Amino acid sequence: MADMSPITDVSTDGDRDLGSEGALVNTAASDSSERSKNKLDQKTVRRLAQNREAARKSRLRKKAYVQQLENSRLKLTQLEQELQRARQQGVFISSTGDQAHSTGGNGALAFDAEYSRWLEEKNKRMNELRSALNAHAGDSELRIIVDGVMAHYEELFRIKSNAAKNDVFHLLYGMWKTPAERCFLWLGGFRSSEILKLLANQLEPMTERQVMGINSLQETSQQAEDALSQGMESLQQSLADTLSSGTLGASSSGNVASYMGQMAMAMGKLGTLEGFIRQADNLRLQTLQQMIRVLTTRQSARALLAIHDYSSRLRALSSLWLARPRE
Repeated sequence: MADMSPITDVSTDGDRDLGSEGALVNTAASDSSERSKNKLDQKTVRRLAQNREAARKSRLRKKAYVQQLENSRLKLTQLEQELQRARQQGVFISSTGDQAHSTGGNGALAFDAEYSRWLEEKNKRMNELRSALNAHAGDSELRIIVDGVMAHYEELFRIKSNAAKNDVFHLLYGMWKTPAERCFLWLGGFRSSEILKLLANQLEPMTERQVMGINSLQETSQQAEDALSQGMESLQQSLADTLSSGTLGASSSGNVASYMGQMAMAMGKLGTLEGFIRQADNLRLQTLQQMIRVLTTRQSARALLAIHDYSSRLRALSSLWLARPRE
């Protein structure tokens, strides 16, 4: 039994060594597990942070999209209100008095009817003026008739100003005029400078002062016409640039705001056409008024008759053209 004691001691020491090694292994495994756990925690944190950032960006995109849709809705509502106002301005009562029409086309028809009545009244006034000239009426009688003709022209420009609010294109392109008259149309009417040129031979003899006055008036009218023509060209170019910029159409919801903004801007620019018509008519009226101031009463009567006869010949030419034989 004594001989076996060392063996027992050795065996005990070995067991202690094995226990220590087991403890080291367990500690190493625990450290490795902790490191793995830390790595997993860091990955989770990063993933959660990425998810939060993605969610934040998604919310921002959604908010921007909702805002874009809201802006589009507001602009669409604005356009609908403008169209509604335009329709209301175009309302007129029919001759039977029992129907109201609210389309731009009916507004144009109403203007055409008013212009027809105006033209009929003008013909009567011009016949009266012609008879007075042929009868060698005095200046006082001629002045009354001339003033009446000028007041009648003022009435025409008032009618046109109201009509431009309903259908500016109808006036701009002379749809209320005969084809031959439309050949010489400028911003819905005659060119003042061209009319003054036509009158040059009709007003002789004139004093030197009158010649200078008419020439100065013609030059001023030409400059004003050039300025308005340049303004129209700029407007057309600006309108073309507006319509050609950005995306084409509103095929996707993302383009709705851009498209509606584009249309709203173009509508605003078209609205300035009414101003061009009004300025052109003001120029025409002012030119006639200043011409009357430069000329004598009798010369003024002859000038107004010459303008009237020129317009009448253009209308007659149109009638002959439309009635020509066609093979």
